Amino acid sequence: MEIYLDANATTPVLPQARAAALAVMTETFGNPSSIHGSGLRARALLDRVRAAARRVLDAPTGQMMFTSGATEGIQTAVLSALHGLRQRRVAGESIAPCLLYGATEHKAVPEALRHWNALLGLGLQIQAIPVGLDGRHDLQWLRAHAGDAGLVCTMAANNETGVISDLDGIALALAGSPALWLVDGVQALGKMPLRLAQRPIDYATFSGHKLYAPKGIGLLYVREGAPVTPLLTGGGQEGASRAGTENMAGIAALGAVLEALEAGGVFAPVEVLHAQRERLAAALRDAFPDVVFNAAFESSLPTTLNFSVPRLGSRLLLDLFDAAGLRVSGGSACGAAKAQPSYVLEAMGLPEWRTASAVRLSFGAADSPALIEEACARLRACGEVLQATCQGAAAQGEPGPMDPLTRFVVEGACCYVVADAASRRCVVIDPLPELTGRLAQWITCRGGVLAAVLDTHSHGDHMSSAQGLIDALPASSLDLALARDALGWPVGAPGVVLGESRLTRLPIPGHTADSTAYLLHDAEGLRLAFVGDTVMPGALGRSDFAQSAPLDFAASLRTLEATVGPHTLLMPAHDYNNLFATTLDIECAAHPLLAGALQGHVDAQAFAVEKAAMERCIAPTEYQTLACGARIDCAQPESVELMGDVLREWMRGERPPLLVDVREPFEARVGRAAALEARPLPLSTLAGVLPAWGALAADAPIVFVCRSGNRSAQAARALRRLGHTQAYSLAGGLALWSPEEALAVPGGEALAI
Repeated sequence: MEIYLDANATTPVLPQARAAALAVMTETFGNPSSIHGSGLRARALLDRVRAAARRVLDAPTGQMMFTSGATEGIQTAVLSALHGLRQRRVAGESIAPCLLYGATEHKAVPEALRHWNALLGLGLQIQAIPVGLDGRHDLQWLRAHAGDAGLVCTMAANNETGVISDLDGIALALAGSPALWLVDGVQALGKMPLRLAQRPIDYATFSGHKLYAPKGIGLLYVREGAPVTPLLTGGGQEGASRAGTENMAGIAALGAVLEALEAGGVFAPVEVLHAQRERLAAALRDAFPDVVFNAAFESSLPTTLNFSVPRLGSRLLLDLFDAAGLRVSGGSACGAAKAQPSYVLEAMGLPEWRTASAVRLSFGAADSPALIEEACARLRACGEVLQATCQGAAAQGEPGPMDPLTRFVVEGACCYVVADAASRRCVVIDPLPELTGRLAQWITCRGGVLAAVLDTHSHGDHMSSAQGLIDALPASSLDLALARDALGWPVGAPGVVLGESRLTRLPIPGHTADSTAYLLHDAEGLRLAFVGDTVMPGALGRSDFAQSAPLDFAASLRTLEATVGPHTLLMPAHDYNNLFATTLDIECAAHPLLAGALQGHVDAQAFAVEKAAMERCIAPTEYQTLACGARIDCAQPESVELMGDVLREWMRGERPPLLVDVREPFEARVGRAAALEARPLPLSTLAGVLPAWGALAADAPIVFVCRSGNRSAQAARALRRLGHTQAYSLAGGLALWSPEEALAVPGGEALAI
């Protein structure tokens, strides 16, 4: 059973609301602007719902117009306020020079301010109202700036943290100010009283789908006397303030929700919601003893929990919870696909690890006690699984597996652990500060012994965290040479031995003067080369740093080719496009400058000059971090998706494809099963098996599977780029592979999902 805990993003539709919408579509389907009987009945329904909204929101006067949702309401309110300011300026009046909005507002607000300010040519200054560590507005700052504000925008309750704004304090801060006041009431509807008649709020916006109504219906309240400029003009509906035939099915559904709010019995009272939140919080504390909650319970909505867990990123937690059937989010659903940390938590001044790893759990006021109890049980089970798979704060049990190569990634930066399963000796290459705790835990939980911590170069975007990792490990987990150079290499040693494997080093100055490649050899010869930022998938490392050696770059590339050849896999220190590895042969095909250097057509000086031209305007990465190379392979990624029906057909054939599950072990252990036989290969260990997969790809197609199709697509694209043309990703992942579809695939052991 799916446990939906993302109610701040959207909610299911209340049964009464569904019934009301269906009744309108089949019975009361008239146009409320028509004057015949069907239209009059529709008009009566519209008026009843509007009256219910007035009662629930305590707004007996002013306009209450139906919209498509809060975004339209915000756009209309901002346009109305700014157009009013513009009319006053045109009439010769002086107007306030600033527009203010809360620093933690939903992005719809500042974007609307910027849009209409520019479109109307006002040129007003837009400023964010600071918030404190508690997420509440700085009222002293607001009082100091209120006299210069033409419009002030604040939310009643925050969508990410649940923090409740001090609306009465804001009203006092605005006393005497010429500003109009817009309140985003989306998260407040049904959860806290807004008392619109008692507060000097000029505009308030609401969205039905946040409180058990369908998507596509919302409300905009406009105080009597506040300026109104229609966003949509035409037929004169909604008192000529919002043209377009009303969404009667949505309005009827919203009316049913409002009636349920008034009648009681459907939505839990606030004291019950507080108790349910405390049960969920207790389950989180049991699962993750060092969990930190990012908003104080006493000043936030009882239906929202925003938390961070040290050493556990939000992506890992989201994958874990989703595998357990717990649907939560990393913050606002509108920003879920973006890589940046939460701007809401950043505005609160929380530490970076909390802003980048936060998870939001939000339940609905109509959720049953049984659902909450089941959610608590699954949260505790998630914690137990993390402990058992060397992920939790106090991992227990048998030592975990020592895969030959494990890759960790932080905002495109790569760190590798090379290990020997028999001796349990390991080497960390390019450690990252953000990973210190996680790497120490990974090593100790597996009974590992650290033989070296190596950097491929002196990094331009961070200091080496090698010593931090060494300090974080107990003495029993260390077997380091007494003398080590600045990059961590044992002084005078020809190599670092890990059982049957060993690492050697190769100086390749260019990206930096001390750039070094580490070559991994096994019984069969050279296996991989860790090349830092000298060569990256789709790019060459930049050489415009103070510590760079641009005149040495071309010669180093030729040295690298002479040592490893054109086809050995190169593991980069940065992989911004999740391609895992590359070869000199692949990069030459896309990079004429590289090809020219390797073929001797471009000398050191010409190489450095042309490369410098490429690096004059390198934009930051999508993570807003320093880019360590200029991309030259800008081809659109090819489609690797394989539809489920095609996979079923292939599975019935004489030579079925190899199925590979790239989810992490903790996901499989916490989930349920579906009938798909797949080889488990966590994405974090994929790089270690890439050299051995050429024959498999030639034999039969490889189809990668994961939860959503995202990680499996990364794996398939990586293999395609390395020449394995029959690599695919199951479209939509296991999330769209229903149990009925799964049973249609014959044979095989169960694959946990």
